[in-house]
Amino acid sequence: MPQLNVLAALGRRPVSLALLGVATLGLAACGGKERPRADLAASQVTTIGVNSYLWRASLDALSFMPLLQADSSGGVIITDWYANPGNPNERMKVTVSILDQDLRADALRIAASRQIAQNGTWVDAPVQAATVQKLEEIILTRARDLRRGAFEG
Repeated sequence: MPQLNVLAALGRRPVSLALLGVATLGLAACGGKERPRADLAASQVTTIGVNSYLWRASLDALSFMPLLQADSSGGVIITDWYANPGNPNERMKVTVSILDQDLRADALRIAASRQIAQNGTWVDAPVQAATVQKLEEIILTRARDLRRGAFEG
């Protein structure tokens, strides 16, 4: 009988060693220091329908304004009227359209409306072209920063 116990123990040992070897190899594969590198040329994002960097940058740039609509699949952000507390007789409303999945300047379209208070009612007023251009510049710069940060971290 003692021989049977020794044979049984020896019979289990190769199985245990094999399992230990497989587990060790699996863990060794996880311990590599090399991380997969992202494709720096890839700027298309398909999970939300439009370029995610432009989308996030637009939301960041307009975060001080109340939102009426934010449709990530269609790429449209519409704000409600916003009056600067420092100038309560003027208010603005902005619509941002993201037209493409690529991070390009022509993939961004901004329309702004402005009203001023006159005799207790809001009257449409022209928006300076520089205002829209500045907002476009802010969004594009932020989108590029977000993209750059995604590959550096």
